[in-house]
Amino acid sequence: MHIIAIVAVDKNWGIGLKGRLLVSIPDDMKFFRETTTGHVVVYGRKTLESFPGGRPLPNRRNIVFSRNIGYNVKDAETVHNIEEFKNVLKELPDDEEVYICGGGAIYKELLPLCDAAYITKIDYAYEADTYFPNLEKDPEWELTDPGEEETYFDICYEFQVYQRRKS
Repeated sequence: MHIIAIVAVDKNWGIGLKGRLLVSIPDDMKFFRETTTGHVVVYGRKTLESFPGGRPLPNRRNIVFSRNIGYNVKDAETVHNIEEFKNVLKELPDDEEVYICGGGAIYKELLPLCDAAYITKIDYAYEADTYFPNLEKDPEWELTDPGEEETYFDICYEFQVYQRRKS
């Protein structure tokens, strides 16, 4: 099984402000949709509530983290802690791809389980209150595909791939 973080970050590894994405880039949204469709996506309750209509993503197996034991949402599974999540992982086929989709607390908690990270790196520093761990400064990670520079209006960005170093 492959567990992969997927996220758009700014120059300072910021990912959000007041529960919203920092910027919406159509090709990034398309990459996310095409990459995760048909696979397992994992995110927190607040991230779910930020989606259109607060509904789970279509054509994916949705797993939502919530500390609220009574929390249920149609078309998604709820887990309340990392142990419950690991039990769900045990049920998945060996070739399954599991995408960690945020928010900040979920990334921090689940990044140690990830073997790769798909980073849309935006060449701009936005105001942010939520951050992804800086993989450039983490010796456990290496940039294996720096991507090509792309632009959306005046926003420059790259689709990058980081891999966890083999120990």
